[in-house]
Amino acid sequence: MRLKSYLLPAGMLAAGCAALFTGLLPWPAFQELAARTVPVLAFVVAMSLVTEMVDDAGLFRVVTERLAALGRGRVFLLWLLVVGLATVSTVFLSLDTTAVLVTPVVVLLAVHARIPPLPFALTTIWLANTASLLLPVSNLTNLLAQDRLNLSPAAFAGLVWAPALVGILVPIGLLWLAFRKDLSGRYGPQPVHKARDKVLLYSASGVMVLLLPALVSGVPVQFPAIAAAAVLLGLFFWRRRSALRWSMVPWRPLMLTSGLFMVVEALHANGLTQFLSGIAGSGEDLPALLQLAGLGAGAANAVNNLPAYLALEPVGDSPVRLAALLIGVNLGPLVTPWASLATLLWHERLRTLNVEIKWGGFAVAGIAAVVLTVPLAVGALWLASGMP
Repeated sequence: MRLKSYLLPAGMLAAGCAALFTGLLPWPAFQELAARTVPVLAFVVAMSLVTEMVDDAGLFRVVTERLAALGRGRVFLLWLLVVGLATVSTVFLSLDTTAVLVTPVVVLLAVHARIPPLPFALTTIWLANTASLLLPVSNLTNLLAQDRLNLSPAAFAGLVWAPALVGILVPIGLLWLAFRKDLSGRYGPQPVHKARDKVLLYSASGVMVLLLPALVSGVPVQFPAIAAAAVLLGLFFWRRRSALRWSMVPWRPLMLTSGLFMVVEALHANGLTQFLSGIAGSGEDLPALLQLAGLGAGAANAVNNLPAYLALEPVGDSPVRLAALLIGVNLGPLVTPWASLATLLWHERLRTLNVEIKWGGFAVAGIAAVVLTVPLAVGALWLASGMP
């Protein structure tokens, strides 16, 4: 089973290399692609190591135990605190962190408190996607868009703050309407676990306190992420060497992403941009922005949000149009399991916790969320941008 999980990433990487070696991806285009994407991939690897080690140090468990105490036995208040945790985790640490690390601790918290886990599980994955618009570090697509637009994190947030707010508030409202009965009532006191190594826990917490503002300081994000990973690796080598393992490196996403970069770039070199220009529309009026965002959402659910973004990026030929595309590919992947890597990783975690997801119901709920959230977010972008 583990070997099979590498077939698609390895196949995509092989396809990208084949495109390069056969000339479908011209060497100058590959060099330009590498200069743009290697720093992004370095950030992804470094942040994956950071979040894995921070989780192993026990920080996420401590945070959820604090949430359980702050909930004061009220399920609705606890859920609101989980909403806050999932949102902050997604905005500052990326949607994959929320899917992989926040999901299990939140779901286990619900199970131990004898609360139906589905509302908490669905909250984490919806917000992992829909809350991933505000900062460049929130989503790999954002990092690519930031590089294309050459914006600082603050300027990027200034461009997308209004649709980002819609992407958080509308799904929260829909989740409450759907699960308001399950989110009523009370729960009992929850046990508090002692930290295995307080030095590691406090050190990891200190690293995160320094890292989060560094990621939005305007310094290229790969540098603070690599520095944080190096510090934590040193700490773990000293305190808990047995926890360090090669599986902490995100090999599958790294192979899949690298292959996708090359394959889509090869397609662009052979006419994809001209084809998509005919169906993506043009202009910055509201119908044009809705058209581009809708195309992005549809493509993300058909194939995956990353290749959807890469394919459509050239037709996002202005900051506002690129922001509309990000709305589609970030807020839209709520229907199919493969629409975002975060959803697949989330489902893997739920399977290990014996929490069953019915994909038919997931898709129906996702369609309702996308149909409401994406147009409202595009409208917010249009209004905030002062478009005529």
